[in-house]
Amino acid sequence: MDIKKVLAEMTPEEKAGLCSGKDFWRFKSVERLGVPEVMVSDGPHGLRKQAEGGDHLGLNDSIDATCFPTSVGLAASFDREIAAEQGDALGAEAAAENLAVLLGPAINIKRSPLCGRNFEYMSEDPYLTGELAAAYINGVQAHGVGVSVKHFAANNQEDRRMTISAEVDERTMREIYLPAFETAVKKSDPWTVMCSYNRINGVYSSENPWLLNKVLREEWGFKGLVVTDWGAINDRVLGLKAGTDVEMPSSGGKNDRKIVQALNSGELDEEVLNTACERVLKLIDEAGKKSGGVYDRDADHVKAVKIACDCMVLLKNNGILPLSKDKKYAFIGEFAKVPRHQGGGSSHINTHRVVGAYDAVDDIQKSYAPGYRDRDEEDAALVAEAVRIAKEADVAIVFAGLTDAYESEGFDRRTLDLPKNHNALIEAVAAANPNTVVVLHNGAPVKMPWLNKVAAVLEAYLGGEASGEAAAKILFGEVNPSAKLPETFPLELEDVASSANFPGGVKSVHYKEGLYVGYRYFDKVKKPVLFPFGYGLSYTTFGYSNLKIENPEADILNEDLIVSFDVENTGDRFGKEAVQVYVKDVEATAYRPEKELKGFEKVALNAGEKKRVTVRLDKRAFAFWNSETKAFEVESGEFEILVGASSADIRLSATVALNGDAANIPNDLERLPHYYSADVQGVTDEEFKRLLGREPMPENNPEGAKLDKSATFEDAKNRGSGLGRFVAWILPKVMPGTGLGNKDIMVNIIMQTPVHAMINMSGGLLSEDMGDGLVMLFNSEHRLKAFGKILKGLFGMGKRAKLAKENKL
Repeated sequence: MDIKKVLAEMTPEEKAGLCSGKDFWRFKSVERLGVPEVMVSDGPHGLRKQAEGGDHLGLNDSIDATCFPTSVGLAASFDREIAAEQGDALGAEAAAENLAVLLGPAINIKRSPLCGRNFEYMSEDPYLTGELAAAYINGVQAHGVGVSVKHFAANNQEDRRMTISAEVDERTMREIYLPAFETAVKKSDPWTVMCSYNRINGVYSSENPWLLNKVLREEWGFKGLVVTDWGAINDRVLGLKAGTDVEMPSSGGKNDRKIVQALNSGELDEEVLNTACERVLKLIDEAGKKSGGVYDRDADHVKAVKIACDCMVLLKNNGILPLSKDKKYAFIGEFAKVPRHQGGGSSHINTHRVVGAYDAVDDIQKSYAPGYRDRDEEDAALVAEAVRIAKEADVAIVFAGLTDAYESEGFDRRTLDLPKNHNALIEAVAAANPNTVVVLHNGAPVKMPWLNKVAAVLEAYLGGEASGEAAAKILFGEVNPSAKLPETFPLELEDVASSANFPGGVKSVHYKEGLYVGYRYFDKVKKPVLFPFGYGLSYTTFGYSNLKIENPEADILNEDLIVSFDVENTGDRFGKEAVQVYVKDVEATAYRPEKELKGFEKVALNAGEKKRVTVRLDKRAFAFWNSETKAFEVESGEFEILVGASSADIRLSATVALNGDAANIPNDLERLPHYYSADVQGVTDEEFKRLLGREPMPENNPEGAKLDKSATFEDAKNRGSGLGRFVAWILPKVMPGTGLGNKDIMVNIIMQTPVHAMINMSGGLLSEDMGDGLVMLFNSEHRLKAFGKILKGLFGMGKRAKLAKENKL
């Protein structure tokens, strides 16, 4: 395609149209100029290609596809090769389905273990996330299919995700919430980046020139296009100026018309529109170069088994594992036959083939009891049956975890607890048989009040369609577990640094904890945890020795520091160890975490084998974001290089003195004393204001403040609007759903979707007049006029829907 020629021949209307979707899943064509339409599809761990009846929530049917482990499991592998392998398999499937873009990976940081979508995110650590994301992206894009790295940025909760403002200081953004995206952009050149729904410091991500133009494009050199999350447009013209190229899904031509009007009035420079169109044309042109392909779903299932085996973390083992096949086993829990292998929401796919652990092992003596039903209440009869077969068995294996009703896109969790009936079942079975093994299927940390009563725990996460088979292979010793936790499992929710400020208020959420996310906080304050970041057991043992700084005199501003050490398999069977390298600034002037992950390698070793591991640490491994100079800088002084098996299990250490380039370093001991000491509970409003460098947006609207089109039905309900209360009451009664989780997703999302997004995503069914009428009713004013506007909109619905289908609204 001659992009310059095509662009020169396009009309303003065609250019505006190219910057929005044709429908839910397709970018528009320009047929008269030979520009084809292209199709995109969810999902990070499997294709959710929908031909008709498109939706963004996983409620409608999609093609049969391979379901790989969700991102939290993939991150637990601590293995770039495994991430690339999963990306490669997905890229091949996407190419065979003639998709232009796969909408993933999702690489937001796990600020809180309660985020409902944590199963779809990788880690609490930006370095681990960025490295694995880049490997995954390279795997996908090798097939001529692009990715959409999401959700850019600071999208760390589901509650009010479409309207909430993340009030976060720039240093925390630069060191915690942006680096994974930066690594992905610089190491894998993704075709697209998806901007998030939320606001950042009061500005919608889709309208944020600092985020999209300055940071993403000017600083990082991103050359692809920015696409909105589905329905994330607020002001289309403002978004285009800020760097948002494509609005998805189609708004029926309504926003296209606004772009043309802005061109005609001089509000919008045509060069801005041309630049966006050029990016879209480049993507369409690149997508047209792939030769297609074929894939074998059964072969991909075998790949899914292999990958899932590398994504499960052995948390406890008193010696009972691996199991032998000459004993009698009781498989207990519904998940033993039908494992929860993926999460709810837009990433939910139509899985090709699912095999539970019970059916994966057929050459043993075994019995089965469901133990619980898909609801919270304990069923005494089911528990009694489980206890009976547990007493008759040599070993009881309980499969438990979180259901879609507990974690999903669309809402956040409220506690760290497992469902009551799952906990009760484990307690009862463990009391009946001390040889109880627990297998957990969940996408985020949970509490384990029964931990000291069971013999072993395997964290299977949401391992995709092969999760049951993979768990069986690990339990019975066919595979030696090698995964490590990509997140901290706290003892109590109150121990988490962000707990007092999650999910925030109606209007904003204050990131008062600053840099103290996950192990960065727990290690700093020496707070006990259930399981630390980077932790995971094996059926063998590993020894670390001979740490050496190869070039201790390195000029860190211009060359890497090279660290090497030996890792030895000191056990009697093959195994893989995820070795981790952390850096600690010994005497920092600006406040810093105790230590930070800056290197890792997955090392495969036969019994008795030793290997030398080398890790290179560049300037960024030692740098902090200087809020005074607006740059990453290294403070001169001593740094500790810490090598370990987890953040809490450091095996080797060495100290190196570096000459840095930091100037005008803020004295945080005086300026931010509670941050310097990591006393996040003691941070005052004034201290947070100093950290931000401004007054934060209030968490809630002032009493009596008028609502506008950024308001939601939940806002209306909370201020006493009759319409808001009625919708909140009626939705759960009339909302269809293919399961409890899906129904809850839809109710919550509808209640928290702003009016402007409803209009944009309605396919012409809702008009601006109807939106104005809704807002009037939200504010309980001008009721007759409001109903008049709504009735006027209703009468014109058919005509608008027809125009929207033709993108002429």
